[in-house]
Amino acid sequence: MTARTSRRARLTQRAGVPAVAALAAGALLSGCGLQTSGGFLPAATLAGPEKDVKPMTGTAISVGSKNFSEQILLGKMAGILLQANGAKVTDLTNIPGSASARQAQVSGQIDLEWEYTGTAWISYLGHANGIPDREKQYSSVRDADLKANKLAWLKPAPMNNTYGFATTAATAKRLGISKLSDLSKVPPKERTFCVESEFASRNDGFQPMLKRYGVPLGSAVPRGNVKTLDTGAIYEATAQGQCNFGEVYTTDGRIQSLNLKVMEDDRKFFPAYNVAVVVRQPVLSKNPQIEKLFAPVAAKLDDTTLRHLNAKIDVDGQDPAKVAMDWLVQEGFVKRG
Repeated sequence: MTARTSRRARLTQRAGVPAVAALAAGALLSGCGLQTSGGFLPAATLAGPEKDVKPMTGTAISVGSKNFSEQILLGKMAGILLQANGAKVTDLTNIPGSASARQAQVSGQIDLEWEYTGTAWISYLGHANGIPDREKQYSSVRDADLKANKLAWLKPAPMNNTYGFATTAATAKRLGISKLSDLSKVPPKERTFCVESEFASRNDGFQPMLKRYGVPLGSAVPRGNVKTLDTGAIYEATAQGQCNFGEVYTTDGRIQSLNLKVMEDDRKFFPAYNVAVVVRQPVLSKNPQIEKLFAPVAAKLDDTTLRHLNAKIDVDGQDPAKVAMDWLVQEGFVKRG
């Protein structure tokens, strides 16, 4: 899967597809079986803080993920951990499309997968807008999904794969900026932006963001200062100086590889998209140690870590299962073999 396809998959999540449409799209699962290309899970044994977790010897559990790099990476981590704890894992990672992955779990074909708080709140549960406060977004989606679908959300990771704006390190230093509220002190001619068309037209997108930060489009930001590009082209255009500020997803590996700096969303405009392990409640009830198994791993997954790991896949071309295994070993969660 290419990095371009990966970004399109995320764009679909961010678009806020109504829950009814999402479930309808996923209905194909019941007719022809779950379409996935999960593949190989490296063998491992638990180590460090995971050694005291009660074994799940012989427990059958299916692990899913969507079909973009970050999701496959997280799905492989989950499969490796569960397998190392004695579970009999069916690897159903790399499911084409968010709607299909969601419906697979709602219907019971998938027992466990990682999901984003904002995605579930908007795309699956049908709310018009996300909640910028991370804890409120998590608690809201946790409670609603358990009640509606018997899906249990474990504690989320600190990583937040939301919208953001990035600039080069050189531009940030030259303009003396680090956060989006600094835009108000940037000369108007320097307020140049690269955005993709969907974000430019959203009612919670580019124009409302500029208004929140006191630099409205058409006055403080001349319309000629804005370029509309394909999602994947924005990173390179920002790095090359075609614009000073480019719309990005905040855990994208190209942020690291192109030495871009994400500006702090200090007025908390963008919705929270923290990732968390989601487990079918009946499975968690029978295997409560799942929570203990994943807690230390989730706690380590911040934005910087995901950018680094995503870059290994999307930029360096490494296999997601290898990247997942290497990181789990490096952090002391598992040993090989």
